[in-house]
Amino acid sequence: MNPLGALKITVKRGIDLIVCDAFSSDPYAVVTSGSQKLKTRVIKNNCNPEWNDVLTLSVIDPHMPIKLTVFDKDTFTKHDKMGDAMIDISPYIESMQMGLEDLPIGTAVKKVQPDEKNCLADESKVIWNGKGKMVQEMTLKLQNVESGKVQIKIEWLDLPGCRGLRS
Repeated sequence: MNPLGALKITVKRGIDLIVCDAFSSDPYAVVTSGSQKLKTRVIKNNCNPEWNDVLTLSVIDPHMPIKLTVFDKDTFTKHDKMGDAMIDISPYIESMQMGLEDLPIGTAVKKVQPDEKNCLADESKVIWNGKGKMVQEMTLKLQNVESGKVQIKIEWLDLPGCRGLRS
């Protein structure tokens, strides 16, 4: 099946991640969707890591779940899971399909509030960047763990020869 395009996910930073080892953790994030699995680099001894790693997923089905999981890298044992969150791209996709043009750059096209269906820690906005582009920054609250958040930014990339979202 041909991809619709690609989703550029910038995994910016972790906030208040749990301590897995004696004093700290060596966190890295994994983004999975279908059979795709992408990883950030490991940040040593840091519960507030700054990754700023750009991961690019090809998107065949915009409704396919995207999961972000944070792990603590261990040398001799299985890596500890430090929490996970689902990345809900549906508000972003809906904004892309509105067919908007000529908005002032920086306009908030859609505001998304945290609720039981998403993993948002606070309000997220889909922002118009001009030239048919939008970005959405979000802070995800990690699930299945006492504390921890991850800040990400998503942006759609049209790929040559792909049918895109608007068709």
